[in-house]
Amino acid sequence: MAKTLITRRSFLKIGGTAVSCLPILTSNVIAAEPTEKPNIVFILADDLGWRQLGCYGSRFYETPNIDKLSRQGMRFTDAYAACTVCSPTRASIMTGKYPARLHLTDYIPGRSPMDKKLLTPEWTKHLRLKEVTIAESLKSVGYATAHFGKWHLNTDKKYKPGRPGDPGSQGFDDVLTTHKPGAGPKSRYDEDWHHVKEITGRTVAFIEKNKTKPFFCYVSHNSIHSPEIEKKHLVAKYAAKPGAKVKGRDNPKQAAMLETLDNSVGTILKKIKDMGIERKTIVIFFSDNGQLGPKAGKPFRGSKGDLYEGGIRMPLIVKWPGIVRAGSVCRQVVISNDFFPTFNEIAGARPDVENIDGISLVPLLKDPDAKLDRKAIYWHYPHYHGNGLGPQGAIRSGGYKLIEWFEKSAYNEEGAFELYDLINDPGEQKDLAATHPEITERLKKELSLWRRRVGAQMMSKNR
Repeated sequence: MAKTLITRRSFLKIGGTAVSCLPILTSNVIAAEPTEKPNIVFILADDLGWRQLGCYGSRFYETPNIDKLSRQGMRFTDAYAACTVCSPTRASIMTGKYPARLHLTDYIPGRSPMDKKLLTPEWTKHLRLKEVTIAESLKSVGYATAHFGKWHLNTDKKYKPGRPGDPGSQGFDDVLTTHKPGAGPKSRYDEDWHHVKEITGRTVAFIEKNKTKPFFCYVSHNSIHSPEIEKKHLVAKYAAKPGAKVKGRDNPKQAAMLETLDNSVGTILKKIKDMGIERKTIVIFFSDNGQLGPKAGKPFRGSKGDLYEGGIRMPLIVKWPGIVRAGSVCRQVVISNDFFPTFNEIAGARPDVENIDGISLVPLLKDPDAKLDRKAIYWHYPHYHGNGLGPQGAIRSGGYKLIEWFEKSAYNEEGAFELYDLINDPGEQKDLAATHPEITERLKKELSLWRRRVGAQMMSKNR
C-alpha cells in the first residue's frame, strides 16, 4: 500500500494543493491510501446529558431524529468524555490525547481562585500548534475538512484566521466559529441564539459541495449550553408536560433547545440521503460533558463539573451503513480520545504521532462484543468548578471506579477516595473504599502512575 509523507504544518501553508505536493515533504504524518474513503460527519452537542435522548430512556425530551440515528446505527452505553467540562474534551477529540497530557484541563479561560486550600497549576489555555489534529491527518489523505460551530480551544471570542489555535490553523479548510452575543430586545439572535440554523446551513452546503470526494465535517453545536433561550412556543410545549414539574430533572427550556438541535440532525441526515452518499457516510453523535445541575445527571449521580457518572458518561451513537449493525448496542468502555485513532483507521491515515492515548473503535463497530486492549481510562481535573465540589481525579478499571478528591488527599483527610462498583451500582450510591481496601489501593497506585506517565500538572498547597 502506498505511503505519502508530509510535515507537521506544511499543508497549512499550501492549502488545497497539499496532496499533489506531499512527496517532496518530510515526515510527521504517514498516510495510507485505502480503496475508498468514507465521509465522516461528527456531530457534537454541548452540555447534553446521557438520559436526555429518547433512545437513552427519556420520556420528556423529544429527539426523533437522533433516535432514528440510533435505530440505524450503534448505541454505546459506557462512552465517556475525557473531561467534565468542554475545552479539554474537545482537545481530546482533536488529538486522541488525554487532557492531562496536553496540559489543557479546564474550560477556557477557566478560573484560578486564590482563596482555596490548593492552587491551580499554570495550564495551557489553547490547543498547541505542535499537536496533530484529526483534521490535519485526514486532510493529508485527501479529505475536505470543515468545522462549523463552537471551537473553544483558544481564548479568541471571534474567529481570526491565521491566529495560533484557530480551526484554520489546525487543518480545517471551511470554518465557521460561533459565539453568543449579548442579549437584548433588538438582538437578531433571539430566535436562534445558539446559531443552529447557521451551523446547519453551512453543513448542508459543505456536504453538497463535496459530495464527490471524501470529507470530514465537524458539526459542533453550542446547544444545549446555557443561556437557556429558545422559541417561546417550544418552551411552552414542554412546560405543559408532566415531567416539567420535577425541578432539576426535566427542563422545558433545555427540551426546546434540544428539539431544535434534533431538527438540525434530521436536516443533515436528509441532505446526506438526498445526495446519494448515505452508504458511504459515517455519522457520529456525541456530547462534550454532562448536563448542568445537581439533579440533571439522573439516573446517574453528579453533573457537569464533577467526575461522577453524570458529569462524564455521554450518549454516543455511530451509524456506518454496511459495517455497523442497525439497532446494535455496545457496552464496552470507550472515551473521547478514541475518535482520533478511529477516524484515522477508517480513512487509511497513519499519523506519526507519539503518545496517542485513544484506541480505535473500528473492532467494536464491526462487532459490539469485541474487546479492546485497554486496562483503564482516567480523568484529571485540578480545578475548582462553579458547582463547589472541588478538584478531582478518577480511574475506571473494569467495573470499578475510584475518585480522588485532591484537597482531602493533599491534607490526608478522611474521604479522600471513593470506590464504586459501576456494574451493580451505576448511580454511585455505595462507597466501597473502606470495605474493598485491596481494590482501592490498586486503583490509587494505577492512577498515580498514570499521572506520572502523562506528565499531569498537580495542584500545590496554598500556604
